[in-house]
Amino acid sequence: MASNVPLLDNDDIMAFGEENEPKKILKHPIVTLFHLLFRGAALVTYVICDFFGGFIASFVVIVLLLSMDFWTVKNITGRLMVGLRWWNYIDDEGKSHWVFEAKKMVVCIALSLSGSNLYGYIRCKIGKSQSITDSVKNMASGMVQRQMLNNVTNMFAKAPPSATPSNTV
Repeated sequence: MASNVPLLDNDDIMAFGEENEPKKILKHPIVTLFHLLFRGAALVTYVICDFFGGFIASFVVIVLLLSMDFWTVKNITGRLMVGLRWWNYIDDEGKSHWVFEAKKMVVCIALSLSGSNLYGYIRCKIGKSQSITDSVKNMASGMVQRQMLNNVTNMFAKAPPSATPSNTV
């Protein structure tokens, strides 16, 4: 599906003779600038929000900057830098359809990088000395013990049922 979309054509293939040309540092420098500009401006606004006249003004400015960042990432930088794009359309019957497109291998790389981040987070959270299976067992047993303690305390904390008969049948 993605191979017939002109915006996602494989633009990584060099033409004959281009292999000797000097490489650019950034493939899309203006796109990279705007990718960083909106995020950086939102972060700077958050850090120095007292100079913008209080909470409401800084909130509005930050939301506008982050909205521009979202639009830029969704429609421009996602497509040009990593080959990802998505949209929604409604067919003639009124049914909503979501379309997701990606260049080959991008999803695998994203999943592997996200998985390595998750693994690193778990290792940092649990500690270096224990194995992950021991740590998960300890966390699970701790959760079970807390749940049992909560159940016991809730059992004694509840008011006894009233002795008056109900009128429902």
